[in-house]
Amino acid sequence: MVWQQIYDPFHNMVISTLLAAVPVVVMLVALGFLHIKAHIAAGLGLLAAVVVAIFAYGMPADMAGRAAMYGGFTGLLPIGWIVLNIIFLQQLAEQNGSFKILQDSLSGITEDRRLQLLLIAFCFGAFFEGAAGFGTPVAVTAGILIGLGFSPLAASGLSLIANTAPVAFGALGTPVITLAKVHGYDLMEVTAMIGRQLPFFSLLVPFWLIWAFAGRKAMMEIWPAILVTGLSFAIPQYLVSNFIGPELVDIIAAIVSMVCLVLFLRVWQPKNIWTSPTMRGRDISAAEAKPPRVMVQHSRAALVQAWMPWLILTVFVFIWGLPPVKAFLNSLFAPSFPIAGLHNLIEKVPPVVPTPHKESAVYVLNLLSATGTGILLAAVIGALVMKYRPVEIVRTFFRTFWLVRYSLLTIVLMLGLGTLTRFSGTDTTLGLAFANTGVFYPFFGTLMGWIGVAMTGSDTASNVLFGGMQKVAAEQLGLSPNLMGAANSSGGVMGKMIDAQSIVVASTATRWFNHEGDILRYVFFHSIALACLVGLYVTLQAYVWPFTLMVIH
Repeated sequence: MVWQQIYDPFHNMVISTLLAAVPVVVMLVALGFLHIKAHIAAGLGLLAAVVVAIFAYGMPADMAGRAAMYGGFTGLLPIGWIVLNIIFLQQLAEQNGSFKILQDSLSGITEDRRLQLLLIAFCFGAFFEGAAGFGTPVAVTAGILIGLGFSPLAASGLSLIANTAPVAFGALGTPVITLAKVHGYDLMEVTAMIGRQLPFFSLLVPFWLIWAFAGRKAMMEIWPAILVTGLSFAIPQYLVSNFIGPELVDIIAAIVSMVCLVLFLRVWQPKNIWTSPTMRGRDISAAEAKPPRVMVQHSRAALVQAWMPWLILTVFVFIWGLPPVKAFLNSLFAPSFPIAGLHNLIEKVPPVVPTPHKESAVYVLNLLSATGTGILLAAVIGALVMKYRPVEIVRTFFRTFWLVRYSLLTIVLMLGLGTLTRFSGTDTTLGLAFANTGVFYPFFGTLMGWIGVAMTGSDTASNVLFGGMQKVAAEQLGLSPNLMGAANSSGGVMGKMIDAQSIVVASTATRWFNHEGDILRYVFFHSIALACLVGLYVTLQAYVWPFTLMVIH
């Protein structure tokens, strides 16, 4: 029996909207204010979504359960499978010491603190955002900067500011892949749209980073290096996102940017070498800045071996992202499972769609073509290059699984929540409500993405929660759904620096415990200012520069 969605069950949009927001509010409050662990907060949000769907929106209980289960499966494959295997590779690199060699190879390039920030916090951080995401880049870059002698506030705060522009394509494109999969966006179109928003900020953020650290005058002293860094990241970011896909955007852009900056520094150096490791103005952690540790010179063979696993990763992910390869692997094994009791049994109705439209619910077990499988093979080959024995590889894999078990559970529950809100129609109610902001929606819709990431700590989670709302509101207002779906992700990246999880990661990596409030106060202005700039840019796209909405790939 087909169940039709109801978007105003109480015939009062205020009451219906408040009820539709309950699951999201429960999860955000639990995470952001009560400091409840992420998997428990996600579970509470899912429970609230089930109650609202059944008792407020009249969704049959078995359908609600099946929708949550369907979302959970999606959370495991492809999303959780990516996270598990990329952390597996990172663990292998840390255990055998090759990660330490990577750190030394990056740290010994220049003595100028401003240039070290560009290379490590922005370029190298972007590489780890693209490869792993989920807090990894901040942990890595803040740890390296502390090793170089930066003050704790500088190391933590600047790592957070730098980890913005790459976030939408982090963890091999996980946020945008999830946005498309959960809410029905065309993956390539929304990827291309994000690729027409973020390159401007990829150029801006390096300037902003050095200004925040050393001031305007010191920033202008190295403007050629900043320009090289930003342009060499922004251009590949645009090209890869518009013409290839989301998986390798950050990895390719970061590698190009690192190479260009290193080559540029061979022919150009600033007149004045900036050696201060503390923030300009008031740095409450200045006294804790430590002398840099001695950097060890490594042989070319050791450097090649240390970088090899990450080069293998890039190659495998690129190959796995090619449509002919995906099609071939799916022809070998990709069984489809229509979710009984859910598939084609829920119907969207006007005003959301012109005519009633049934929602499909088919889970495809595309294990061979999944990006995570390519990462797993890259990790295994990388482990063999690092001279691991097979039994050590297997042991490390299971140890990694245990390490990320709660992260995987959180992803499953988050995807269950997002999928249930889509099938129950509660996200549609929210979208209809936000559409009432009218002509200002491009700006405020962008800030919704910022709020989502600030509260959940994840661009992926924000896209799951608000991606459907953005789509519905855009359609109601005659805007491009891809524009607002992309704006949710692009605006969200600026919330990454103020979310509780990232700040805790930064304080832990710098061993600056119990100073999370100081870090938050420092980065908050930068976060809201950059988010508002993204909102203004999206508004210009919507009303002034409509040619940027054209699909050109």
